[in-house]
Amino acid sequence: MFAGLENPFSLLIFTISFLFSLSVHEAAHAWVADRFGDPTAKFSGRLTLNPLAHLDPIGTLLLLFFGFGWGKPVPIDEFNLNNPRRDTALISLGGPAANLISALFFSFFWWSTYQIGINNFVIDNLLPGLIHLNVILGIFNLLPIYPLDGSKILIGILPKKIAQTTEQILKQYGIFLIILVFLPIFSGQSLINLFLVPIINLIITTFLFWLT
Repeated sequence: MFAGLENPFSLLIFTISFLFSLSVHEAAHAWVADRFGDPTAKFSGRLTLNPLAHLDPIGTLLLLFFGFGWGKPVPIDEFNLNNPRRDTALISLGGPAANLISALFFSFFWWSTYQIGINNFVIDNLLPGLIHLNVILGIFNLLPIYPLDGSKILIGILPKKIAQTTEQILKQYGIFLIILVFLPIFSGQSLINLFLVPIINLIITTFLFWLT
């Protein structure tokens, strides 16, 4: 679990940031799907920022304990899409994109509060939490591992025959790959720590450059 969450206030900040980031991510999938002509997620109640509509047991536990995870999959009916492979990839991209846009917005908002002299304990803790969780959720879900969004994006951009084989492999071994990237098998470090965490930290630092 995230360091410092034994503090009730820190736990509250984390929970708010987590629920908001997850809701933005999943609602964005539903919104993009609806824009491409598939109202399935909208009619299923997923076009909402209510976090109760988006929580997934496994993905939520992973995010709470490891800092990376996912929400309940947004239902998509490909028969409603004009170009199923392309549109599905763009729908999948919608969630991570919404998270990164949200993180950028909150970083600008945080900078703005300093410019006009508004800063307090809540702002200085909540906004960093929102920025960090949105970046984490957005970047992690871009990994090309099933059931993460990156797998669907990859399948959508690969040639059709290669995509079919790749999809089968990813679905068959997805859970094992998820476990693998978290295992500390490289001198006590995991693939997540070696490759993904530096990227996440770089993005967060870039978003917050105007605060330094």
